[in-house]
Amino acid sequence: MTMDVALVEKSTNPTAEADFYADAAAALNEAEDYVRAEAACREALARVPGHYVALTNLGAALHRLGRHRDAIQTSVAAAQANPGCAEAFSNLGVVLNDMQAMALSLEAHDEAYRLAPTNPHIRANRAMALLMAGDLAQGFAEFESRWQLDPPPICGPRWQGEALAGRRLLVWDEGGYGDTLQFIRYVGQVLAAGARVVLRVQAPLVRLVRQSFPDAEAVVSSDDPVPDFDLHCPMISLAHVLGTDLATVPGVTPYLTPDPLQSAHWREALARLGPGRRVGLVWAGAPRAGMKRVHAMDQRRSMKLDLLAPLMAVPDVQWISLQIGGGAEIARTGFPLGNPMGRMQDFADTATLVAGLDLVISVDTAVVHLAGALGVPVWVMSRFDACWRWLAGREDTPWYPRMRVFRQTQPGEWGAVIERLRREWVA
Repeated sequence: MTMDVALVEKSTNPTAEADFYADAAAALNEAEDYVRAEAACREALARVPGHYVALTNLGAALHRLGRHRDAIQTSVAAAQANPGCAEAFSNLGVVLNDMQAMALSLEAHDEAYRLAPTNPHIRANRAMALLMAGDLAQGFAEFESRWQLDPPPICGPRWQGEALAGRRLLVWDEGGYGDTLQFIRYVGQVLAAGARVVLRVQAPLVRLVRQSFPDAEAVVSSDDPVPDFDLHCPMISLAHVLGTDLATVPGVTPYLTPDPLQSAHWREALARLGPGRRVGLVWAGAPRAGMKRVHAMDQRRSMKLDLLAPLMAVPDVQWISLQIGGGAEIARTGFPLGNPMGRMQDFADTATLVAGLDLVISVDTAVVHLAGALGVPVWVMSRFDACWRWLAGREDTPWYPRMRVFRQTQPGEWGAVIERLRREWVA
């Protein structure tokens, strides 16, 4: 974005100048240029110190820059400057949610919702807080507001819970691989209801899903044309339509089925490595540098392999890399990590390898969902601003009974997490 600063410099009206910079900051936030958004907000506030729009936009920018405490103070100031500004309360709730201050977060989100009950951004932010707090029923209901922000790519009648017997239901993927791996567990319920289920998933998941749900009428790639259907349902929406709450999460695993012959091959190959436990390791997510917000999140959830040196010193472990493209780091560190990932063509291949492991240790990537869905024990190294699905204040999760969550206690601080893992191992 370019700002016509010359026009501002000609102005003699401080309020008009502040409005200009505040509006520019909103556009810069939308463009995910948070550094320049902060600078524009500072320009606005230099002209009108209590400018609530500038304070609101500054709070959002500071949050995205990882300056949580500054973001909280600024968002509080914005709400005080204009108690009717729903966005200020929503921004405050989002930051408090990242800080795991759930009671305060929900209070802020509820106030934002009271002020703007039909605003889809307000509702989607509130949904994340409700889900993080464990109110899954209300959270998934509110999360349906996401379709007001981005209309679904598939048109036609949506399944809302009506009878399915004999009807072709298209269940389609949304979000990333991890979302598909987590929510595909619901397919068994719609099959049991008599639906003729067609599954549309990301291409690297097709083969694994096809062999895991042989009763589905078809499994197609999301790269293919949309097949015929009577009703359709986004995969995450299944949780809402089927009335999921904490007590009814379908947590029985495994619900994915790796190829038995290929799995036997990997079990034999792993056995030849020698004594000790076979542990899979993932230390970074996919960077996706072209998507600034997603890339920033990936930077928070990822680490350099060097940091895991204390784990590499634990005796009687056969370490197996599950990291895509991790060969260069393994070679640089010299860590004793087997690296079979060059032989993995899709998730079906990776599943046969993971099924033969005793444990998977991973940052928050699709691999933790794959291991959890296969019933393999998994330890998740979670960033400070944790994903909603691991809930607040818990080390376990109803989604995967053999999973443990090890959380950062400060943003960006992996050392304490790794030390906890090491102590757990040797205890």
